[in-house]
Amino acid sequence: MRKNKVDIITLGCSKNLVDSEQLLRQFAENGYTVAHDPEKINGEIVVVNTCGFIGDAQEESINMILELGEAKKKGRIGKLFVMGCLSQRFLKEMKTELPEVDRFYGKFNWNELLADLGKPYFRELANDRILTTPRHYAYLKIGEGCNRTCSYCSIPIITGRYQSRPMESLEEEVRKLAGSGVKEFQLIAQDLTYYGQDLYKRLALPELVERIADIPGVEWIRLHYGYPANFPFDLLRVMRERHNVCNYMDIALQHISDPMLKAMRRNITTGETTDLIAHMREEVPGLHLRTTMMTGHPQETEKDFEAMADFILQTRFERLGAFAYSHEAGTYSYRHYTDSIPPEVKQERLDHIMRIQEKISLQINEEKTGKTFRTIIDREESDFYAGRTEFDSPEVDPEVLIAKDRRLQPGNFYNIRITGAQPFELYGEPED
Repeated sequence: MRKNKVDIITLGCSKNLVDSEQLLRQFAENGYTVAHDPEKINGEIVVVNTCGFIGDAQEESINMILELGEAKKKGRIGKLFVMGCLSQRFLKEMKTELPEVDRFYGKFNWNELLADLGKPYFRELANDRILTTPRHYAYLKIGEGCNRTCSYCSIPIITGRYQSRPMESLEEEVRKLAGSGVKEFQLIAQDLTYYGQDLYKRLALPELVERIADIPGVEWIRLHYGYPANFPFDLLRVMRERHNVCNYMDIALQHISDPMLKAMRRNITTGETTDLIAHMREEVPGLHLRTTMMTGHPQETEKDFEAMADFILQTRFERLGAFAYSHEAGTYSYRHYTDSIPPEVKQERLDHIMRIQEKISLQINEEKTGKTFRTIIDREESDFYAGRTEFDSPEVDPEVLIAKDRRLQPGNFYNIRITGAQPFELYGEPED
């Protein structure tokens, strides 16, 4: 165990990551040595930032806590604290079942951890953080919570109602980060497209993106986690007109058949969904769409599933992920439906969707062969560089792998000609 060291382990999404980065900053200001997801966990203080979205994520969080509990018993770590979505949702149960944890915190009161250690919380640094990403990109959380009523989703139970961050606060944070060398900003929230309704009584995401795009040093802005119903269409104009707003939109659709969209309480129809996608691609030529699909929601028939598969084949999403329905306590689905679809059927449908998408992804990547794209270099490996185009978000999208025939600097942009393609990777070389 290393004295005066804090290890923070983040599980789940990039929104959790921002919370961890803010906590790292507070600990550092209090004089601690800090580490995030270290290879060797040996801190005097260890904090696990948990995910509670679906069963698999919950299991991962619990397993990590149990593993660290054993390390604590053997004296390899000191105090063990747990925060985040899982403890926000199941606080009473976790206190009973995980006595090895010194204290639990939720998603919004983690700053109390410092007070319990007898350390101050520096309010003037509330939006400051120690980045855990490469220094040239950062996640920017523009809101917290969700006002949607999707049948399957536990997020509103965990986070409560939507709370937008004021534009001025976000602009100040972007200026500070851009001034320190951050060039690329991933805008994130449980629901980007609702931004502003609570504060400004209007859909204000287009204005926010324009204001951030005007800040010197901002090279790329990428948008994650939009909602299809009541989409703010002026955002497409901003994306088309502003060179530093990437032609990329992450918008979770979940399904396409009308019976399932109704059962899921998605507030959109099949026709409205297809019209939205057509309008988006017409307004923003070259737009890359990322979406998510769910298999095995209660009442999903083979006909519903076949409609989803056909929709994916016809639409050819540039990026697509999928997951199997998880019967989450407290949700509308949990109260009103029986989780009647067997796990093996859910998995078969999921595997089928991803096989379809693998072929589509390969075709779309092969179409890029011979073309040149502005590419940011994320890192240097032993025998290649790894970069991304404007169509690729960190961690979830294809990378461009570049042979080390010449020196490239991580964090810088280069014109890279694509020389080869795999379903989830591109290969390229710098243009002379």
